[in-house]
Amino acid sequence: MIVADPTLARVKPSRGRGARERAAWAFIAPAMLAIGLFFAIPVIAALLLSLTDFDIYALANLDNLRFVGLQNYERLLTNPLFWGAMKNTLTFAVLGVPLSIAASLAAAVILNARVVKWRPIWRVMFFAPYVTTLVATAVVWRYLLHTRYGVINWGLESIGLPAVDWLGDPSTSIPAILMFVVWKIFGYNMLIFLAVLQTVPDDLYEAARIDGAGPWKQFRHVTLPAIAPTMLLVSIISVASFFQLFAEPYVMTQGGPAQSTVTVLYFMYEEGFKWWNLGSASAVAFVLFLCILAITLVQLAVAKRVGAYQ
Repeated sequence: MIVADPTLARVKPSRGRGARERAAWAFIAPAMLAIGLFFAIPVIAALLLSLTDFDIYALANLDNLRFVGLQNYERLLTNPLFWGAMKNTLTFAVLGVPLSIAASLAAAVILNARVVKWRPIWRVMFFAPYVTTLVATAVVWRYLLHTRYGVINWGLESIGLPAVDWLGDPSTSIPAILMFVVWKIFGYNMLIFLAVLQTVPDDLYEAARIDGAGPWKQFRHVTLPAIAPTMLLVSIISVASFFQLFAEPYVMTQGGPAQSTVTVLYFMYEEGFKWWNLGSASAVAFVLFLCILAITLVQLAVAKRVGAYQ
């Protein structure tokens, strides 16, 4: 009779776990390498750069590079241009995030209704602006908003309203850009909402109808609670997107008029690539990161308090 060695039974599972762990590390190694090369190392380098006075003179000769500690951050926080850019960015975010979420959710609810015909065609039409080239669509919208030749002003004048200098007036420049941004991005959020709406059981709506709930009460008491985690995700993505607006004001207004559309990212671009204050530009980037992180943490805390996620 052959008796199995009990020590082998204890060794083989450990060897199997080790082999699986090595295989797992081998699979994720390429992704971890890419993250390290293209994310971790540049972030660390930018952080170190923000602690120096790296400018065009240091770019020509590294002997001119000096370590200045937190001076870039101190100068930044006393710079009125930075605070103006922060104010404009907050305005974009406060107005744009609710508008984009409301537009995308409304479109998703409408397209999720079974009475709507040709739903695939409508989905493609609503999603098409998101996948088109941003600069090309921004140029088209700049002509649509033109004071004399724009289609929008032509429509206003045709019904007896005066033409509006959309991109030349500080009071209308941000709303004009917001119209374009919401039109450009709402299709992406619409697909996210549409996907989660299709997972809501029809039994819940049937029970609500039996209890006498109308369309608004069904939306409020059935749809919104069911999509609350997705709403949180979309809001976090939208806040990050609006805090990083750059190409839209750059193409449509060049930050004007009177710097009314200069965002934090636009200010960072000018610091780094117009004035070649790369140390200051890196400081702007990390301040922007901290702002987005703080708002995201607040969103998570509020969502957890109201029960949007566990």
